[in-house]
Amino acid sequence: MLQRTQTPQAVYIHIPFCTNKCHYCDFNSYVLKGQPVMDYLDALEREMERTVQAVPPGEIETIFVGGGTPTVLTPEQMEVFLRRVRAYFPAWSPQLEFTMEANPGTTDLEKLQAMKEGGVNRISFGVQSFDNGLLEGIGRIHNTDDVYRSLENARKAGFTNLSIDLMFGLPKQTKAVMEATLKEALALDLPHYSIYSLKVEENTLFHTLYERGQLPLPEEDEEIGMFLLIMERLRSAGYGQYEISNFARPGYESRHNAMYWRNQSYYGLGAGAHGYVHGQRHVNIKGVQPYIDATRSGLPLLEKSAVEVHEAMEDFMMVGLRMLGGVRKADFNEQFGMELDDVFGHVLQRQCSLGLIEGSAGGYKLSERGVLLGNEVFGEFLGAVKNTSKMG
Repeated sequence: MLQRTQTPQAVYIHIPFCTNKCHYCDFNSYVLKGQPVMDYLDALEREMERTVQAVPPGEIETIFVGGGTPTVLTPEQMEVFLRRVRAYFPAWSPQLEFTMEANPGTTDLEKLQAMKEGGVNRISFGVQSFDNGLLEGIGRIHNTDDVYRSLENARKAGFTNLSIDLMFGLPKQTKAVMEATLKEALALDLPHYSIYSLKVEENTLFHTLYERGQLPLPEEDEEIGMFLLIMERLRSAGYGQYEISNFARPGYESRHNAMYWRNQSYYGLGAGAHGYVHGQRHVNIKGVQPYIDATRSGLPLLEKSAVEVHEAMEDFMMVGLRMLGGVRKADFNEQFGMELDDVFGHVLQRQCSLGLIEGSAGGYKLSERGVLLGNEVFGEFLGAVKNTSKMG
């Protein structure tokens, strides 16, 4: 099986600090004030050193720094951090995609220049909306002026591969408000847009409000209407919807995320980070100080488990079908040494008959209707593998 031997060509690194906690956020993140940032970066270095000793890296195709908000690092901290990344993962592909998440309002020109000099060549800004009232309502600290200033500074620093995240299904958001946001977003003429629906997650302020009946979410029809509007506007503006939530000009698709969607191996570093190496998934210790302490004596693992073949097959389908190009039979055969139709034919036939999946000679993909009902389709593959005893 390919996963058992594949050396990762992708690296994920988690910086868990942010200026404040957004009302919908359940990510592993902590408010920056009073945090031991340099101690954390030193701990990350220890983890990087032990990780590459255990599984030496080859040529790296993609690096993604997420959070939290990685851009809360000072220019000096940023320079130190990026220098260490290069030291432990030195073989960069000439086509390396090096993405860093950023919040508008946390990136001045000096910091952006430090990022550029350190090798970052793609920035993903968490914009979420161009409606200042909505931004305040979801707990964001930036406003639309910060967005324009941040993008202008990024371009001044030499960045051309820029993306923004937008959200729909927010409290008090309407289709008209979404349309106004899309108009402003498209006027920026960026190469990439990611658009996500609000998920009310446990351990968030929004979940508390939802439980009390105090979260004025749009009706389901209104939310579906927003998604249809998003797809129509972006497609007509020349953007390809290459994944359920992602739209890009040709050649600007996120290559790092495609590693996940294609079920490829990746290094996962930092507090709470997930990784997938040599057929094993791991999750790191989440708390900042517990993570720092754990790196002094070994790898900061919270848990580690081998991925059974049938789980890897289910993952292949569930994440692969997120891409609008779908899954390829040849890729399945390469990863597992079996035919896709032999393993999942019963599910695929049913989903095709329901009009949610379309087949072709090379593989399967979501239909237009399937895109709207993606989670229902993906759920059908859980526990769907038969005769797992014959695999291994």
